[in-house]
Amino acid sequence: MAIGETNVPLTALPLKPKQPWMKLFFGDVFSSFLTILSILIVISLLPGLNWALFNATWPGGTPEACRDGGACWAFVGAKSRLILFGLYPPEHQWRATLVIVLIIAMVLASLSPRMWGNKLIMLWGAGIALMLILMGGGLLGLDTVPTSKWGGLPVVLMLAVLSLGMGFPIAVLLALGRRGSLPVARAVCTFIIELVRGLPLVGLLFVAAILLPLFLPPDWTIDKLGRTLAALTIFSSAYLAEVVRGGLQGLDKGQGEAAQALGIPYWKVIWHIILPQAIQNVIPPLTNTAIVMVKNTSLVLIVGIFDMLSAARSAATDPTWPAPSTEGYLFVALIYFAICVSISIYARHLENGVRARSHS
Repeated sequence: MAIGETNVPLTALPLKPKQPWMKLFFGDVFSSFLTILSILIVISLLPGLNWALFNATWPGGTPEACRDGGACWAFVGAKSRLILFGLYPPEHQWRATLVIVLIIAMVLASLSPRMWGNKLIMLWGAGIALMLILMGGGLLGLDTVPTSKWGGLPVVLMLAVLSLGMGFPIAVLLALGRRGSLPVARAVCTFIIELVRGLPLVGLLFVAAILLPLFLPPDWTIDKLGRTLAALTIFSSAYLAEVVRGGLQGLDKGQGEAAQALGIPYWKVIWHIILPQAIQNVIPPLTNTAIVMVKNTSLVLIVGIFDMLSAARSAATDPTWPAPSTEGYLFVALIYFAICVSISIYARHLENGVRARSHS
């Protein structure tokens, strides 16, 4: 028998005893503090649970039943069409519903990396054209609905998707220009990025919605929704540009130099070699920017766009219901929460897939 060996079987060795539950929750001072804090938070939420669940009036109830003190979810059921579609004509709300379904379908189709490429760009181009036709009408026998009547969830989804979709190519160009060797292009791109990032989104929305028409010729008119989309696109492109620039800085310059030494054109090097790796390295901050832009769409109510928050506030002014603004805002918050959590889950799945491929 060699030195250090033993003839005792492994099954006979004593196992490390499991920690009891009390030791897990009160093992040290910090764990005890977190446990007590969690218990106090749960206790403080109990009255809210009674209000939201046990004493609530559910959809189908009457305004009189909502005067008992519980949550009035019946108000949300009665005003859901107004909150989801805003001022869009009720007889044409099926078109807005199709737009929501179309956006969700295109987003789901974009999740698979197999779809990435020119066919996905063509799919989104056709989908955006169809969305605008459905919402605005005037073609295919559809009645015209002005953009002043657009609102609710379709506007939120369209502003978020279009601002990110149009802002990302601009962000890539700004990031490449700031990382480039041309002094003028680098200075211009740096100035644009820092200027936009130094201004609050509310200021950009006011400039686009109120001041921009004053600087345009009298014969030029841009719809308020279009001006709002332009402000959101510029804002997202500046923040995305810094995220992309961070991914570019994390790559070894030798890859690009080797590709150019082989005679590969510069733009092919960027498109096929540099950008894919840079984007993979910055999936978490890209996800954060996408979530921030989705939430930033709620600020468009400041410039008169009738989004879900505006619709919820307008619905709460109905004197028939006993001041149910809290329930309406909670309903809107739940929709935003579902969208943002879905983005986070997909980003985590994508990041895990990239990590698995890199280790294989």
